[in-house]
Amino acid sequence: MKILAIGKNYVNNKEEIIDNKTGNQIIFSKPESSLVRDNKDVVYPSFTNQLNYEIELVIKIGKKGKDIRLEDAASYISEIGVGIDYTAKDVFNACRETKGPWDLGKGFDGAAPISKFKPVSNFPKLNDINFNLVINGDEKQVGNTALMIYTFSDIIAFISKYMTLEPDDLIFTGTPAVGAGEIFKGDHLQCFIEGELLLDFKMI
Repeated sequence: MKILAIGKNYVNNKEEIIDNKTGNQIIFSKPESSLVRDNKDVVYPSFTNQLNYEIELVIKIGKKGKDIRLEDAASYISEIGVGIDYTAKDVFNACRETKGPWDLGKGFDGAAPISKFKPVSNFPKLNDINFNLVINGDEKQVGNTALMIYTFSDIIAFISKYMTLEPDDLIFTGTPAVGAGEIFKGDHLQCFIEGELLLDFKMI
């Protein structure tokens, strides 16, 4: 199973999409050991003093594909869920300063809590899905897929040029342009898609 993610994929206004859609998608990966499932609490990593959160919709691939055509790409999505892309920001920045890989700052144990998944058939308009993050009762991030620079289909078609996508591969599809921030021990995170609570856990 591959866990892939796209960076810097949302804008604040639809008018900004064209200027930002350069074709240069930022793709990175996380190991399977970074996943946390079943609403289990997440242990705050001992090696960082700055842990940042980003809510993201996560798509699950349902069938094998390589060099997938854009017009066919959506048919490769089997389910959709929601997750948190954690970054150990201090570790990540240190890696970037030396032009090193992102793995230590993005791929540590617990870096990718994910919800249960819903069938893609539950989402008739992939370009109009609402999702949001609440921390300690306060709404921190609000997103809608209409504000994506690269759509689900764009992402799938692009990635499949370079690597074969296989059933159960997961793709984190980007976070809303505003609201990402730092998380602390004891914080309670709740992630919703279309008002349904799907991810609910605490940092411990």
